[in-house]
Amino acid sequence: MSEIWTVDDDRGVRFVLATALRDAGHTVTEFADAEAVRRALRQRVPELMICDVRLPGTDGLALLRETHAAHPRLPVIVMSAFTDVATTAAAYREGAADYLPKPFDLTQATTAAQRALTQATAAQPGAAARGARTEHALLGESAPMRQVFRLIGRVAASDLNVLITGETGTGKELVARALHRESARRTRPFVALNTAAIPAELLESELFGHEAGAFTGALRRTSGRFEQAEGGTLFLDEIGDMPLALQTRLLRVLAGGEFYRVGGRELIRSDVRVLAATHQDLDAKVARGEFRADLMHRLDVLRIQLPPLRERRADIPLLAKQFLAGAATELKLPEKHFAQAALAALAKMDFPGNVRQLENLCRRLAVVAPGATIRREDLDEAGAHAAAPRGSSLPWEAALRAWADAELAGGAENLHARARAHLDRVLLEAALAAHAGHRQHAAKALGLGRNTLTRKLGSSRRRRHTHDNEG
Repeated sequence: MSEIWTVDDDRGVRFVLATALRDAGHTVTEFADAEAVRRALRQRVPELMICDVRLPGTDGLALLRETHAAHPRLPVIVMSAFTDVATTAAAYREGAADYLPKPFDLTQATTAAQRALTQATAAQPGAAARGARTEHALLGESAPMRQVFRLIGRVAASDLNVLITGETGTGKELVARALHRESARRTRPFVALNTAAIPAELLESELFGHEAGAFTGALRRTSGRFEQAEGGTLFLDEIGDMPLALQTRLLRVLAGGEFYRVGGRELIRSDVRVLAATHQDLDAKVARGEFRADLMHRLDVLRIQLPPLRERRADIPLLAKQFLAGAATELKLPEKHFAQAALAALAKMDFPGNVRQLENLCRRLAVVAPGATIRREDLDEAGAHAAAPRGSSLPWEAALRAWADAELAGGAENLHARARAHLDRVLLEAALAAHAGHRQHAAKALGLGRNTLTRKLGSSRRRRHTHDNEG
């Protein structure tokens, strides 16, 4: 039997929580404010305290900070209806043993209490690097996002490498920035590099820098991203696309904390926390020999998996409102708001491009929607069909059908050849852009031979040139 204190100004929450804990065999004392807890702590110290973030007078985080300073071995579980990254991370930073997002299941609460009591003899998380509360662009109230926020809060204070996984557009860089801002490295640089956007022959220099004369065009010494991020955080996006030879160099830096610039002889020490992200299955790439297993283990010390938007539909209305308001402010447009029918329709869409696709749709709506209220029918005019639920036709098919209908209604001829030409051009340009102009990789993605891609590319350019001249 353990003595547990519950601190919450909501009598109903205190009652149900205390009842559940008593049923689990604990002795429970209830408090409605921080001052009452302070007075009681002068007389005795419980074995566990469960405290709300929002309290009358002194808030729960301030009480947590005071309690942790005076009684560092007393575990404190923080509970709150505010599940943003900053609040969660602040709780762990101030020494919380655990974080319960409201509303919580009573079984979850009693399990968390038992876990905290069991681990009470372990070292408590430090209250390092306290600073001003930082707002983050990560939003969400759904259960999957609450779990992400809890992970960020737990992981940020450590200095371990983190692998962030999730589909394209889920916000992996936002997670990386949140981890940096809530860490002890927050006053040092945050440097981001998309490894898929840099040609393979330049990526080594981008990462490690180069000496003057190291290669043609290297006129002076240039520092790389590791040097630029010294003391801070280096975020490597799309790590799955890194060439194998460069993976070996990265592994050496992670293992030994030192490297040479390209063409250099000076050994440079590195104090950088590395966060990596990918939308690919690294385990599958390792099995195919496309990614080093030892590098993956170095990067995947801790992992945060971001859910796709279709698995957190409850967050879509919140995100849509935020993005619409932000677009109006950024573009200096009149404020608009969503009709309930429009929000309901958005929440049913799959958004294969995830949060990024929703944000782009809201930006278009801010510009093209005719009235102050965005209606259900305005969504299609802004291209919402591209976010259609799975099981319907592919997004581009609807656009193609609309184009074909319009052309045929106008008496167009030779429609098939024109459509094929446009399709080839779009696919070629998209594949080349995705692979930074590397034709062999682009051809592989399209299922074409390199010579076929080159021939199609030439034909596409000749057709465009002819069209421009005719215009």
